[in-house]
Amino acid sequence: MRQEIMMLHSPHSLSHGLKKHRGRPSNWNVQVILMLDAGCQKLAPVFRVLSCFSWFMLFSFIAMMVPQSTLAQVAVRGETVYTIAGPPVKDGVVLIQDGRIQQVGLASQIKIPSGMRILKTKVVTPGLVDAHTVVGLSGYFNEPRDQDQVERSAPMQPDLRAVDAYNPQERLVEWIRGFGITTIHTGHGPGVLLSGQTLIAKTRGKTVDEALVVPEAMIAVTLGDEAREVVKGPGSRAKMVAMLRSELVKAQEYAKKRESAAEDKKPSRDLRLEELARALRREIPLLVTVQRSHDILSALRVAKEFNLKIVLDGAAESYLVIDQIKEAGVPVIVHPTMARASGETENLSMETAAKLKKAGIPIALQSGFESYVPKTRVVLFEAAVAAANGLTFEEALGAITIDAARLLGIADRVGSLKAGKDGDVALFDGDPFEYTSHAVGVIIQGEVVSQESR
Repeated sequence: MRQEIMMLHSPHSLSHGLKKHRGRPSNWNVQVILMLDAGCQKLAPVFRVLSCFSWFMLFSFIAMMVPQSTLAQVAVRGETVYTIAGPPVKDGVVLIQDGRIQQVGLASQIKIPSGMRILKTKVVTPGLVDAHTVVGLSGYFNEPRDQDQVERSAPMQPDLRAVDAYNPQERLVEWIRGFGITTIHTGHGPGVLLSGQTLIAKTRGKTVDEALVVPEAMIAVTLGDEAREVVKGPGSRAKMVAMLRSELVKAQEYAKKRESAAEDKKPSRDLRLEELARALRREIPLLVTVQRSHDILSALRVAKEFNLKIVLDGAAESYLVIDQIKEAGVPVIVHPTMARASGETENLSMETAAKLKKAGIPIALQSGFESYVPKTRVVLFEAAVAAANGLTFEEALGAITIDAARLLGIADRVGSLKAGKDGDVALFDGDPFEYTSHAVGVIIQGEVVSQESR
Protein backbone atom coordinates (compact mmCIF):
# COMPACT_ATOMS: atom_id res chain seq x y z
CA MET A 1 0.00 0.00 0.00
CA ARG A 2 1.26 3.44 -0.89
CA GLN A 3 2.54 5.73 1.86
CA GLU A 4 1.58 9.39 2.05
CA ILE A 5 4.66 11.56 2.60
CA MET A 6 4.48 15.29 3.30
CA MET A 7 7.57 17.46 3.35
CA LEU A 8 7.22 20.22 5.92
CA HIS A 9 10.26 22.42 5.39
CA SER A 10 9.07 25.89 4.49
CA PRO A 11 5.97 28.03 4.01
CA HIS A 12 6.17 27.28 0.27
CA SER A 13 6.20 23.50 0.55
CA LEU A 14 3.66 23.77 3.35
CA SER A 15 1.13 25.72 1.31
CA HIS A 16 1.43 23.08 -1.42
CA GLY A 17 0.86 20.36 1.15
CA LEU A 18 -2.18 22.14 2.55
CA LYS A 19 -3.81 22.39 -0.86
CA LYS A 20 -3.08 18.75 -1.54
CA HIS A 21 -4.06 17.31 1.83
CA ARG A 22 -6.59 19.69 3.40
CA GLY A 23 -9.46 17.89 5.08
CA ARG A 24 -7.73 14.49 5.40
CA PRO A 25 -8.04 13.49 9.07
CA SER A 26 -5.81 10.45 8.77
CA ASN A 27 -3.82 8.20 6.50
CA TRP A 28 -6.43 5.45 6.91
CA ASN A 29 -8.95 7.62 5.11
CA VAL A 30 -6.39 8.53 2.46
CA GLN A 31 -5.52 4.93 1.72
CA VAL A 32 -9.15 3.85 1.35
CA ILE A 33 -9.79 6.76 -1.01
CA LEU A 34 -6.77 5.77 -3.10
CA MET A 35 -7.96 2.17 -3.28
CA LEU A 36 -11.49 3.16 -4.24
CA ASP A 37 -10.20 5.56 -6.84
CA ALA A 38 -8.03 2.88 -8.43
CA GLY A 39 -10.93 0.45 -8.48
CA CYS A 40 -13.34 2.94 -9.95
CA GLN A 41 -11.01 3.71 -12.84
CA LYS A 42 -11.37 0.09 -14.04
CA LEU A 43 -15.17 0.29 -14.33
CA ALA A 44 -17.07 1.14 -17.50
CA PRO A 45 -17.98 4.84 -17.63
CA VAL A 46 -21.74 4.14 -17.38
CA PHE A 47 -21.38 2.23 -14.12
CA ARG A 48 -18.46 4.18 -12.75
CA VAL A 49 -20.49 7.04 -11.26
CA LEU A 50 -23.16 4.89 -9.59
CA SER A 51 -20.75 2.26 -8.35
CA CYS A 52 -18.20 4.74 -7.05
CA PHE A 53 -20.90 6.84 -5.44
CA SER A 54 -22.10 3.78 -3.51
CA TRP A 55 -18.58 2.92 -2.42
CA PHE A 56 -17.84 6.44 -1.28
CA MET A 57 -21.09 6.59 0.70
CA LEU A 58 -20.16 3.31 2.36
CA PHE A 59 -16.67 4.59 3.10
CA SER A 60 -18.06 7.79 4.65
CA PHE A 61 -20.31 5.76 6.94
CA ILE A 62 -17.42 3.50 8.00
CA ALA A 63 -15.15 6.51 8.60
CA MET A 64 -17.71 8.02 10.96
CA MET A 65 -17.98 4.76 12.90
CA VAL A 66 -14.23 4.29 13.35
CA PRO A 67 -12.85 5.97 16.52
CA GLN A 68 -10.39 8.80 15.90
CA SER A 69 -7.75 6.96 17.91
CA THR A 70 -7.83 4.20 15.32
CA LEU A 71 -7.07 6.76 12.65
CA ALA A 72 -4.14 8.31 14.50
CA GLN A 73 -1.28 6.51 12.77
CA VAL A 74 1.58 8.79 11.77
CA ALA A 75 5.36 8.76 11.53
CA VAL A 76 7.43 11.93 11.88
CA ARG A 77 10.91 12.00 10.41
CA GLY A 78 13.23 14.86 11.30
CA GLU A 79 16.76 15.84 10.42
CA THR A 80 17.13 16.46 14.17
CA VAL A 81 14.78 14.98 16.76
CA TYR A 82 15.04 16.49 20.25
CA THR A 83 13.60 13.69 22.37
CA ILE A 84 14.42 15.45 25.68
CA ALA A 85 14.60 11.93 27.12
CA GLY A 86 18.14 11.63 25.75
CA PRO A 87 20.56 13.23 23.31
CA PRO A 88 19.23 14.62 20.00
CA VAL A 89 18.77 12.04 17.26
CA LYS A 90 20.08 12.91 13.81
CA ASP A 91 17.82 11.65 11.02
CA GLY A 92 15.34 10.33 13.55
CA VAL A 93 11.81 8.96 13.46
CA VAL A 94 8.92 9.23 15.91
CA LEU A 95 6.35 6.50 15.32
CA ILE A 96 2.85 7.18 16.67
CA GLN A 97 0.06 4.62 16.75
CA ASP A 98 -3.34 4.85 18.43
CA GLY A 99 -2.46 8.23 19.87
CA ARG A 100 0.70 7.14 21.69
CA ILE A 101 4.37 7.09 20.83
CA GLN A 102 5.45 3.58 19.89
CA GLN A 103 9.07 4.08 18.89
CA VAL A 104 11.70 6.82 18.75
CA GLY A 105 15.11 6.41 17.19
CA LEU A 106 17.26 6.42 14.10
CA ALA A 107 15.44 6.23 10.80
CA SER A 108 17.84 3.49 9.75
CA GLN A 109 16.72 1.33 12.66
CA ILE A 110 12.95 1.87 12.63
CA LYS A 111 10.74 0.31 9.99
CA ILE A 112 7.72 2.44 9.23
CA PRO A 113 4.66 0.22 8.66
CA SER A 114 3.27 0.18 5.15
CA GLY A 115 0.45 2.66 4.63
CA MET A 116 1.40 4.92 7.52
CA ARG A 117 1.30 8.65 6.97
CA ILE A 118 4.79 10.19 7.03
CA LEU A 119 5.66 13.81 7.79
CA LYS A 120 9.18 15.05 7.16
CA THR A 121 10.77 18.22 8.53
CA LYS A 122 14.04 19.65 9.80
CA VAL A 123 13.48 19.78 13.57
CA VAL A 124 11.16 17.73 15.77
CA THR A 125 10.44 18.38 19.45
CA PRO A 126 7.93 17.13 22.00
CA GLY A 127 4.68 19.07 22.03
CA LEU A 128 5.31 22.24 24.03
CA VAL A 129 3.83 22.76 27.52
CA ASP A 130 2.75 26.22 28.71
CA ALA A 131 3.10 26.06 32.51
CA HIS A 132 0.67 28.93 33.16
CA THR A 133 -1.76 30.83 31.00
CA VAL A 134 -5.37 32.00 31.13
CA VAL A 135 -6.17 31.12 27.51
CA GLY A 136 -9.62 29.58 27.24
CA LEU A 137 -10.95 31.82 30.00
CA SER A 138 -9.50 35.05 28.64
CA GLY A 139 -10.70 35.55 25.07
CA TYR A 140 -9.21 37.41 22.14
CA PHE A 141 -12.09 39.90 21.80
CA ASN A 142 -10.93 41.52 25.05
CA GLU A 143 -14.51 42.33 26.00
CA PRO A 144 -16.32 41.60 29.28
CA ARG A 145 -18.25 38.76 27.66
CA ASP A 146 -15.09 36.71 27.04
CA GLN A 147 -13.03 37.64 30.11
CA ASP A 148 -13.77 34.93 32.68
CA GLN A 149 -10.35 34.58 34.29
CA VAL A 150 -11.18 36.72 37.35
CA GLU A 151 -14.38 37.19 39.35
CA ARG A 152 -14.04 40.42 41.35
CA SER A 153 -17.22 40.29 43.42
CA ALA A 154 -15.41 38.75 46.42
CA PRO A 155 -11.77 38.35 47.53
CA MET A 156 -11.79 34.60 48.21
CA GLN A 157 -13.45 32.13 45.84
CA PRO A 158 -11.41 28.90 45.71
CA ASP A 159 -14.58 27.01 44.80
CA LEU A 160 -14.74 28.52 41.30
CA ARG A 161 -14.00 25.67 38.92
CA ALA A 162 -11.98 26.26 35.78
CA VAL A 163 -13.88 23.48 34.00
CA ASP A 164 -17.03 25.59 34.23
CA ALA A 165 -15.41 28.52 32.42
CA TYR A 166 -12.91 26.98 30.00
CA ASN A 167 -13.79 27.36 26.33
CA PRO A 168 -11.76 24.88 24.23
CA GLN A 169 -12.98 26.52 21.03
CA GLU A 170 -11.64 29.96 21.97
CA ARG A 171 -9.64 31.30 19.02
CA LEU A 172 -6.57 31.86 21.20
CA VAL A 173 -6.36 28.13 21.91
CA GLU A 174 -6.05 27.46 18.19
CA TRP A 175 -3.59 30.34 17.85
CA ILE A 176 -1.06 29.08 20.37
CA ARG A 177 -1.51 25.50 19.19
CA GLY A 178 -0.16 26.54 15.81
CA PHE A 179 3.18 27.34 17.47
CA GLY A 180 3.58 23.79 18.77
CA ILE A 181 1.91 24.24 22.17
CA THR A 182 -0.04 21.07 22.86
CA THR A 183 -0.66 21.22 26.62
CA ILE A 184 -1.63 24.20 28.78
CA HIS A 185 -2.08 24.87 32.47
CA THR A 186 -4.87 27.43 32.49
CA GLY A 187 -7.73 28.68 34.62
CA HIS A 188 -8.47 31.50 37.00
CA GLY A 189 -5.72 34.06 36.99
CA PRO A 190 -4.22 36.70 39.25
CA GLY A 191 -6.31 39.62 40.41
CA VAL A 192 -7.94 38.63 43.70
CA LEU A 193 -6.68 36.93 46.86
CA LEU A 194 -8.16 33.51 46.01
CA SER A 195 -9.47 33.59 42.46
CA GLY A 196 -10.39 29.95 41.82
CA GLN A 197 -9.06 26.73 40.39
CA THR A 198 -6.92 25.88 37.39
CA LEU A 199 -6.93 22.92 35.02
CA ILE A 200 -4.58 21.23 32.57
CA ALA A 201 -5.80 20.60 29.04
CA LYS A 202 -4.69 19.63 25.56
CA THR A 203 -5.11 22.34 22.94
CA ARG A 204 -7.57 20.23 20.98
CA GLY A 205 -11.10 19.00 21.48
CA LYS A 206 -14.48 20.61 21.00
CA THR A 207 -15.59 20.13 24.59
CA VAL A 208 -13.92 20.53 27.97
CA ASP A 209 -14.12 16.79 28.59
CA GLU A 210 -12.30 16.06 25.32
CA ALA A 211 -9.51 18.50 26.18
CA LEU A 212 -9.04 17.73 29.88
CA VAL A 213 -5.88 16.22 31.28
CA VAL A 214 -6.33 17.31 34.93
CA PRO A 215 -9.67 18.91 35.91
CA GLU A 216 -8.41 20.48 39.16
CA ALA A 217 -4.72 21.28 39.00
CA MET A 218 -4.10 24.12 41.48
CA ILE A 219 -5.83 26.88 43.46
CA ALA A 220 -4.87 30.36 42.27
CA VAL A 221 -3.74 32.84 44.94
CA THR A 222 -2.48 36.41 44.52
CA LEU A 223 -0.32 38.26 47.03
CA GLY A 224 0.53 41.84 46.15
CA ASP A 225 -1.01 44.96 44.69
CA GLU A 226 -3.34 43.10 42.33
CA ALA A 227 -5.21 41.53 45.23
CA ARG A 228 -6.36 44.95 46.45
CA GLU A 229 -8.51 45.66 43.40
CA VAL A 230 -11.66 43.85 44.47
CA VAL A 231 -14.88 44.48 46.42
CA LYS A 232 -14.29 43.91 50.15
CA GLY A 233 -10.71 43.05 49.35
CA PRO A 234 -7.67 43.54 51.59
CA GLY A 235 -6.25 47.04 51.75
CA SER A 236 -2.76 46.07 52.87
CA ARG A 237 -0.30 43.24 52.56
CA ALA A 238 -0.71 42.26 56.20
CA LYS A 239 -4.46 42.06 55.69
CA MET A 240 -4.01 39.78 52.65
CA VAL A 241 -1.96 37.28 54.59
CA ALA A 242 -4.24 37.49 57.63
CA MET A 243 -7.33 36.81 55.49
CA LEU A 244 -5.64 33.85 53.81
CA ARG A 245 -4.49 32.37 57.12
CA SER A 246 -7.93 32.84 58.68
CA GLU A 247 -9.58 31.02 55.80
CA LEU A 248 -7.12 28.16 56.10
CA VAL A 249 -7.85 27.88 59.83
CA LYS A 250 -11.58 27.72 59.05
CA ALA A 251 -10.88 24.98 56.53
CA GLN A 252 -8.90 23.02 59.15
CA GLU A 253 -11.77 23.20 61.63
CA TYR A 254 -14.33 22.36 58.96
CA ALA A 255 -12.38 19.29 57.85
CA LYS A 256 -12.02 18.03 61.42
CA LYS A 257 -15.74 18.38 62.11
CA ARG A 258 -16.69 16.67 58.84
CA GLU A 259 -14.42 13.74 59.70
CA SER A 260 -15.14 13.30 63.41
CA ALA A 261 -18.65 14.54 64.09
CA ALA A 262 -21.64 12.25 64.20
CA GLU A 263 -23.58 12.07 60.97
CA ASP A 264 -26.41 14.25 62.27
CA LYS A 265 -23.96 16.84 63.59
CA LYS A 266 -21.67 17.21 60.59
CA PRO A 267 -21.49 20.77 59.27
CA SER A 268 -23.22 21.46 55.97
CA ARG A 269 -21.08 21.21 52.89
CA ASP A 270 -19.07 24.33 52.14
CA LEU A 271 -17.51 24.19 48.68
CA ARG A 272 -15.04 26.94 49.48
CA LEU A 273 -13.72 25.25 52.62
CA GLU A 274 -13.77 21.83 50.98
CA GLU A 275 -11.34 23.03 48.35
CA LEU A 276 -8.98 24.58 50.90
CA ALA A 277 -9.18 21.39 52.96
CA ARG A 278 -7.78 19.55 49.95
CA ALA A 279 -4.86 21.99 49.94
CA LEU A 280 -4.31 21.34 53.66
CA ARG A 281 -4.15 17.61 52.92
CA ARG A 282 -1.56 18.42 50.23
CA GLU A 283 -3.82 16.97 47.55
CA ILE A 284 -3.67 20.14 45.48
CA PRO A 285 -1.06 22.94 45.48
CA LEU A 286 -1.59 26.66 45.73
CA LEU A 287 -0.42 28.61 42.69
CA VAL A 288 0.78 31.82 44.33
CA THR A 289 1.20 34.75 41.95
CA VAL A 290 3.66 37.02 43.70
CA GLN A 291 6.31 39.45 42.45
CA ARG A 292 8.00 41.36 45.29
CA SER A 293 10.69 39.60 47.31
CA HIS A 294 9.01 40.31 50.67
CA ASP A 295 5.72 38.93 49.33
CA ILE A 296 7.54 35.80 48.20
CA LEU A 297 8.80 35.33 51.77
CA SER A 298 5.26 35.81 53.09
CA ALA A 299 4.05 33.03 50.79
CA LEU A 300 6.82 30.73 52.04
CA ARG A 301 5.88 31.47 55.68
CA VAL A 302 2.23 30.59 55.11
CA ALA A 303 3.20 27.41 53.26
CA LYS A 304 5.43 26.35 56.16
CA GLU A 305 2.83 27.20 58.81
CA PHE A 306 0.11 25.08 57.18
CA ASN A 307 2.36 22.49 55.50
CA LEU A 308 1.06 23.45 52.08
CA LYS A 309 2.36 22.54 48.65
CA ILE A 310 2.83 25.78 46.73
CA VAL A 311 4.17 26.88 43.37
CA LEU A 312 5.48 30.42 43.01
CA ASP A 313 4.15 32.15 39.92
CA GLY A 314 5.72 35.22 38.33
CA ALA A 315 8.26 35.83 41.08
CA ALA A 316 9.88 38.85 39.42
CA GLU A 317 12.20 39.45 42.38
CA SER A 318 12.87 35.79 43.12
CA TYR A 319 16.56 36.22 42.30
CA LEU A 320 16.81 38.32 45.48
CA VAL A 321 15.65 35.45 47.71
CA ILE A 322 17.09 32.42 45.93
CA ASP A 323 18.44 30.82 49.11
CA GLN A 324 15.08 30.97 50.87
CA ILE A 325 13.20 29.53 47.89
CA LYS A 326 15.69 26.72 47.53
CA GLU A 327 15.56 25.89 51.24
CA ALA A 328 11.77 25.71 51.07
CA GLY A 329 11.94 23.33 48.10
CA VAL A 330 9.41 25.34 46.13
CA PRO A 331 9.30 25.37 42.29
CA VAL A 332 8.84 28.56 40.29
CA ILE A 333 6.87 29.25 37.13
CA VAL A 334 8.94 32.23 36.05
CA HIS A 335 7.25 35.34 34.71
CA PRO A 336 7.16 35.73 30.91
CA THR A 337 10.71 36.64 29.93
CA MET A 338 9.54 39.67 27.96
CA ALA A 339 6.97 40.88 30.51
CA ARG A 340 6.77 44.65 30.85
CA ALA A 341 8.86 45.96 33.73
CA SER A 342 6.48 48.22 35.64
CA GLY A 343 4.73 48.37 38.99
CA GLU A 344 5.44 45.22 40.97
CA THR A 345 7.48 43.78 38.10
CA GLU A 346 9.73 46.84 37.80
CA ASN A 347 12.72 44.83 39.01
CA LEU A 348 12.24 41.80 36.79
CA SER A 349 15.18 40.41 34.86
CA MET A 350 15.43 38.45 31.64
CA GLU A 351 18.05 36.38 33.46
CA THR A 352 15.74 35.25 36.28
CA ALA A 353 15.10 31.81 34.77
CA ALA A 354 18.83 31.22 34.29
CA LYS A 355 19.68 32.30 37.83
CA LEU A 356 17.05 30.05 39.41
CA LYS A 357 18.04 27.13 37.19
CA LYS A 358 21.70 27.55 38.12
CA ALA A 359 20.73 27.50 41.79
CA GLY A 360 19.00 24.14 41.34
CA ILE A 361 15.45 25.47 41.76
CA PRO A 362 12.87 23.67 39.57
CA ILE A 363 11.50 26.11 37.00
CA ALA A 364 9.16 26.27 34.04
CA LEU A 365 8.24 29.09 31.68
CA GLN A 366 4.84 30.56 30.95
CA SER A 367 2.89 32.90 28.70
CA GLY A 368 1.02 34.23 31.74
CA PHE A 369 -1.80 36.75 31.70
CA GLU A 370 -1.72 39.52 29.11
CA SER A 371 -4.20 42.33 29.77
CA TYR A 372 -3.88 43.87 26.34
CA VAL A 373 -4.48 42.45 22.87
CA PRO A 374 -3.69 39.90 21.53
CA LYS A 375 -4.48 38.68 25.08
CA THR A 376 -1.77 36.05 25.22
CA ARG A 377 1.93 35.66 24.81
CA VAL A 378 3.51 32.65 23.11
CA VAL A 379 5.61 30.57 25.49
CA LEU A 380 7.87 29.45 22.62
CA PHE A 381 9.03 33.05 22.18
CA GLU A 382 9.50 33.51 25.93
CA ALA A 383 11.77 30.45 25.97
CA ALA A 384 13.73 31.77 23.00
CA VAL A 385 14.52 35.01 24.81
CA ALA A 386 15.39 33.10 27.99
CA ALA A 387 17.85 31.09 25.89
CA ALA A 388 19.48 34.36 24.86
CA ASN A 389 19.75 35.43 28.49
CA GLY A 390 21.52 32.67 30.34
CA LEU A 391 19.68 29.43 29.68
CA THR A 392 21.27 26.94 27.31
CA PHE A 393 19.23 25.74 24.33
CA GLU A 394 18.52 22.45 26.08
CA GLU A 395 17.51 24.18 29.34
CA ALA A 396 15.17 26.59 27.55
CA LEU A 397 13.55 23.77 25.59
CA GLY A 398 13.28 21.74 28.77
CA ALA A 399 11.52 24.65 30.52
CA ILE A 400 8.64 24.36 28.03
CA THR A 401 8.62 20.57 27.80
CA ILE A 402 9.79 18.09 30.46
CA ASP A 403 10.46 20.61 33.27
CA ALA A 404 7.01 22.13 32.84
CA ALA A 405 5.46 18.65 32.72
CA ARG A 406 7.24 17.60 35.93
CA LEU A 407 6.21 20.76 37.74
CA LEU A 408 2.59 20.14 36.72
CA GLY A 409 2.73 16.46 37.63
CA ILE A 410 2.05 15.15 34.11
CA ALA A 411 5.52 14.01 33.04
CA ASP A 412 4.24 10.45 32.69
CA ARG A 413 2.19 11.61 29.69
CA VAL A 414 3.94 14.59 28.08
CA GLY A 415 7.18 16.55 27.97
CA SER A 416 9.45 14.17 26.07
CA LEU A 417 9.41 11.85 23.08
CA LYS A 418 9.39 8.44 24.68
CA ALA A 419 7.56 5.21 23.98
CA GLY A 420 4.26 5.04 25.84
CA LYS A 421 3.74 8.80 26.15
CA ASP A 422 1.07 10.79 24.37
CA GLY A 423 1.74 11.31 20.69
CA ASP A 424 2.27 15.07 21.01
CA VAL A 425 4.86 16.42 18.57
CA ALA A 426 5.89 19.83 17.24
CA LEU A 427 7.56 20.23 13.84
CA PHE A 428 9.79 23.15 12.82
CA ASP A 429 11.59 24.15 9.63
CA GLY A 430 14.65 25.25 11.60
CA ASP A 431 15.91 26.09 15.09
CA PRO A 432 12.69 26.59 17.13
CA PHE A 433 14.21 29.61 18.89
CA GLU A 434 15.31 31.43 15.73
CA TYR A 435 13.13 34.30 14.58
CA THR A 436 13.32 33.11 10.98
CA SER A 437 12.10 29.59 11.78
CA HIS A 438 8.49 28.46 11.67
CA ALA A 439 6.33 25.90 13.38
CA VAL A 440 5.10 23.89 10.39
CA GLY A 441 3.16 21.07 11.99
CA VAL A 442 1.56 20.04 15.26
CA ILE A 443 0.39 16.59 16.34
CA ILE A 444 -1.68 15.92 19.45
CA GLN A 445 -2.28 12.33 20.52
CA GLY A 446 -1.49 11.19 16.99
CA GLU A 447 -3.84 13.61 15.29
CA VAL A 448 -2.33 16.19 12.93
CA VAL A 449 -4.07 19.32 14.22
CA SER A 450 -2.09 21.98 12.38
CA GLN A 451 -0.08 22.22 9.20
CA GLU A 452 0.06 25.97 8.98
CA SER A 453 3.34 27.85 8.97
CA ARG A 454 3.78 30.12 12.00
